Order: sequence, then C-alpha cells, then structure tokens
Amino acid sequence: MKFLDVKTDFAFKKVFGSEGSKDILMSFLNSLVFFSEGEVIEDLTIVDPYQIPLIKGMKDTYVDVKAKLSNETTVIIEMQILNVQGMEQRILYNAAKAYSTQLVQGERYHLLNPVIALTLTDFVMFPDMAEYKSTFRLTEKNYLVEYNGDIELIFIELPKFSKREAELSDIPDKWIYFIKYAGSLAYIPETLSALPELSHAFSIANEAGLSLEEQEAQWKRKDFIMLQKGSIELAEKKGVERGIEKGREEGKIEVAKRLIAKGMSVEEAAEITEVSVEVLRSGV
Repeated sequence: MKFLDVKTDFAFKKVFGSEGSKDILMSFLNSLVFFSEGEVIEDLTIVDPYQIPLIKGMKDTYVDVKAKLSNETTVIIEMQILNVQGMEQRILYNAAKAYSTQLVQGERYHLLNPVIALTLTDFVMFPDMAEYKSTFRLTEKNYLVEYNGDIELIFIELPKFSKREAELSDIPDKWIYFIKYAGSLAYIPETLSALPELSHAFSIANEAGLSLEEQEAQWKRKDFIMLQKGSIELAEKKGVERGIEKGREEGKIEVAKRLIAKGMSVEEAAEITEVSVEVLRSGV
C-alpha cells in the first residue's frame, strides 16, 4: 500500500475535511485540543468540505479545515509545510476575523463564540520550547491572569515529535505519528489500526482510492511545495554566501585601516589587503 503524505495541505484536507471525515476530525480534535481540558466534542459540522475542483489550479494559497462544534465554537485547522513570511500574523488575523465576523450590525457582544486556530507545522516555530504542542491565549503580562479565552492559538510542531511506533502511548501520539509518517508507510501499523478513526483516516489516505483528477491535483501541489522549498533553501544559501563575502570585505578594510593608522600609506595598505584605494580613502 501507498499513502498520501498527509503533511501536504491538500491531502490533510482530504483526510480531515471530507464529507465523511466527521469521526476522524472529532477523534483528532478531542485528543489534541481538548485532551488536557477534560472536554469532549460530541458533534461538529465540517465547513467547506474538501472538493477537488476547488483545489485544482490553486498555486500558493493555503488550504484549511474549518469546523463548527456543537457548542458553537469554531475551529480552524491548518497544515503548514513552508515557513513563509507573515504566516504568524495571518494565523492571528484569520482567528480574529472568524471571531469578529460572527456578529451582524446591532447584535450584542455576549453572543460571540470562541474560536480556536490549530496550526500544524513541518518546521520548528518556537526553538526555545521543547514540547511539540503550545497554546496561546490573552493573559496579563506580569501575573499571567487570563483576560479572555475566546481566541486560542494552538501549534503542533512536527519536527519536535520524535517517538517511534513502539513508543506511542496515547491517542494524541498516534495522530501525530500518522500525520508525520503516513506518506512513508507501506502498511498500517498494528498500534494505529486498533483505533477505528485512524483506520478510516488511512483508508482515505490510501492512494489506490484516488481518482485520476485527485492524483493530478495532489502531484501538482506536492511538486509546487518541493519547488518552493528549493527556492527558500537557495535564497538562504545565497544570503549566507553574501554575508560571508561581506564579512570578509569588512575584515580586510579593518586590517587596512589599522595598517594606515600605524603609518603605512594608503596605497601600500590597499596592495596588501586587496582593497581598492578609493574605498580606503573614502573611509579613512
């Protein structure tokens, strides 16, 4: 068997945001969002379910999964592979927008319902924190008293999750393992198949069940992500190289200045350090 790489945003939406994915999404959210709170999602509605015609042709937009819980809480789930500029601001903006647009003109603020933005990243966002899951709310700076819990940002950093199959001890572990490694598995691990919702998720992620249209859309998206990653890596490499070269040039100029300060002529210092006379004269 061969499974989709669930870390790609479209595959993520297919697994967690399809018409028949309610049981999958409920199990996933109950384990990762409400696991420590003792709450249980009893029902939810998937907003804007996965549709290939809407996905095909999209190039650099992100795809998210939206759900309305039975208690009227809105949950926005997003899978991010690329650490693009402005991502953190966009996540906060989308959560705030989902919160504020609940009211029509004249309605009262107490009618507002909570919004949770759950973002999974295939890169490290918070290097100073060891845990793969982090939760952010509005709190008082000095006393850490919570102001309001209506907007909550939750991040799952996949690179920080290092457990192997034999080490999976609970349902949250199993879901993170599935998301991180499904694309590289050739069979359904026994420890994961015991959970009905995970078995269902594997059946949706099975590439054998994809239509030709879905296969093409998924391939194009994965190819685009690989190109984007390559572009970012190339830009970073060139930036490092430019930084090194700039540092070398600045070091040469500093040496030349010291030689001149000790009585050497500008021309002699320029010859020794391989810095142009014009540059040295402009900075001396």
